[in-house]
Amino acid sequence: MPDLYPPGGSVIGWSELELDKVTELISRKLVFGDRQMLAQVYLKRGALVPLHRHDSEQMTYVLDGRLKVRVDGEDVIVRDGEVIRIPSGVPHQAEALADTFELDCFSPVRDEWIDPGPR
Repeated sequence: MPDLYPPGGSVIGWSELELDKVTELISRKLVFGDRQMLAQVYLKRGALVPLHRHDSEQMTYVLDGRLKVRVDGEDVIVRDGEVIRIPSGVPHQAEALADTFELDCFSPVRDEWIDPGPR
């Protein structure tokens, strides 16, 4: 993927990017720079993102669908047109209550998503 990012400003079309199938119910496309990452995420109804935490602050914008998100032990429903902020280091999980299309923004970049090999 780094070959897509020449020095200076760059324009990348989502259609140019390969869809990464994470599970049978979750897939994504990634765009990233030095300090932030944007991900298009597709979750089929019933998809569960297990409880986890990471160093990155996360903003999730639900474009279409509905998620039940548990953040630090509290459940919230996030619908079309809504954004949820998940602070750095806070445990969270998500369940797709409907087929959902969302944008996730992370800062700093989640290196384990770019290079999932041993660390």
